Amino acid sequence: MELPAVNLKVILLVHWLLTTWGSIVFGGPYSWANFTILALGVWAVAQRDSVDAISMFLGGLLATILLDIIHISIFYQWNVVSATGRFSAGMAILSLLLKPLSCFLVHHMYRERGGELHFHSDFLGPSQERSAYQTIDSTAEPAEPVSGFEPRGPDARGY
Repeated sequence: MELPAVNLKVILLVHWLLTTWGSIVFGGPYSWANFTILALGVWAVAQRDSVDAISMFLGGLLATILLDIIHISIFYQWNVVSATGRFSAGMAILSLLLKPLSCFLVHHMYRERGGELHFHSDFLGPSQERSAYQTIDSTAEPAEPVSGFEPRGPDARGY
């Protein structure tokens, strides 16, 4: 299936605009949650090859779907709503309705960056192969520094 070419910057711009308008009525937790996730999106734009950045943004978008439902349902005052309040609530709801589409598009970008489709069975376990690491209680000599930095002892200072 061929997906439309949507830039991550466009997704961020749309959600930033809708979040800004939605924050007129739903301030506080709604604004904090959504603007924090948009900051993760900026990180994903800045580091185009980072799987971590795009996966954090995707996970944040998924989390804000639930949080937006909770915020809107708790804090929307049905009986005293002005035109500004209806507009703001409408923009928050539109943002909420667009988030599943955004998640779908961001997931496609995640896959393009090398992310995997499924979780590993050791999801909560070690994330790297550690057999090449030296243990703390090992008596073997440490390996040479890779960075080229060589610590100097008292005899190397020229005293």
